[in-house]
Amino acid sequence: MTTTLTAPALSASDRCDRCNAQAYVRVVLASGVDLLFCGHHWNRHEPAIRPQAQHIQDETHRLEAESTVN
Repeated sequence: MTTTLTAPALSASDRCDRCNAQAYVRVVLASGVDLLFCGHHWNRHEPAIRPQAQHIQDETHRLEAESTVN
């Protein structure tokens, strides 16, 4: 039997590790450490972090959806 763990969707209580804004990206490194990023900091650090990532949960599409609601 294989068990797959799925990370829950990011919520408003998930905060960017760099600036404390709402996180829209979760990165899990091979070491098991997870990092949270707002859209701005993900765009800035993605080229350096992507090669080290074991898993990336990118919900930045929600930024566009949320901006059209307001």
